[in-house]
Amino acid sequence: MTLISSLLFLMAPAQGVVAAQQNVLPKAPNARLCRMPEGWDQVMAQDPRYIVFGELHGTEQGPEFIGNLACALAAKGQRILVAVEKSAADDRELQTAWRLPADQFAGALSHIGWLGRDDGVASEAMFAMLVRLHGLKESGLPIGVVAFNGVKDEDQAKRFADLPGQGPHEAAQAENIAQAARLANYDRTLVLVGNFHARKDSIEWRGVQFDPMAKRLARHGKTVTLNMLYAAGSNWSCVLKPGAKVEPNRPITADLLDCGNHLTKGSPDLGRAPFIELDPARSGSTGDYDGFFWVGPISGSAPFAPDR
Repeated sequence: MTLISSLLFLMAPAQGVVAAQQNVLPKAPNARLCRMPEGWDQVMAQDPRYIVFGELHGTEQGPEFIGNLACALAAKGQRILVAVEKSAADDRELQTAWRLPADQFAGALSHIGWLGRDDGVASEAMFAMLVRLHGLKESGLPIGVVAFNGVKDEDQAKRFADLPGQGPHEAAQAENIAQAARLANYDRTLVLVGNFHARKDSIEWRGVQFDPMAKRLARHGKTVTLNMLYAAGSNWSCVLKPGAKVEPNRPITADLLDCGNHLTKGSPDLGRAPFIELDPARSGSTGDYDGFFWVGPISGSAPFAPDR
């Protein structure tokens, strides 16, 4: 999983929001195919503003789960913000692209922040999810997007500079999400992020303790965190090559990494359609998450290549 992500706020057209408030939504392509996952009622019983989905990067199933859920909720008239782990440096371009008509969005999006990412974050599945959500937004559903990864400006960097370890990055992630959610008063914010950032409790990493993004986000509103559980399959990731030697306090360079579609053991197959369960004991890391979302067998999604 990566440790790096930023702010992209892009809201739906005003007429879509008005229609949602009146519970009169335009017909959206494929919206009728979106099914609410079993167990979502458990989440709604908590009435959270933020639902954090800690994924294994580089799969088809993670973005697909969030895309389907956002579609199903928006089709019921809820104003939904989808927060994705893309760089704040691309904020302006993404906002501009989000306002384009459906036939121009994919072309514009393909030039924003995909090059040079081989770690499973900037995947074909992520690209497809954003294109689908934009199409639903264009049809009138109240869906916005925010790219929250990374410190967005110098002022934010200064305010969090005294936090230990990874703390400044995690705090910036949380603040970027919360600010975007407040700007348009969304009903729910769905956060898709590596499960490192989705933990509820403090993390000790490389001898330094800090608060992960989800713990910081809970200061801004009720937050539910879910870990992604899956059956055996594959995911696109970068792992150290056999025999690679990492020197202390030196960066891991590309020549030490094997980036590709790697087999992943996962959990025993539950033989069920994707669902959610609020059970910390079954989340894969007791105390770190409120529950889990199950996606079944996984398949790797390669980095999106704009020239394909």
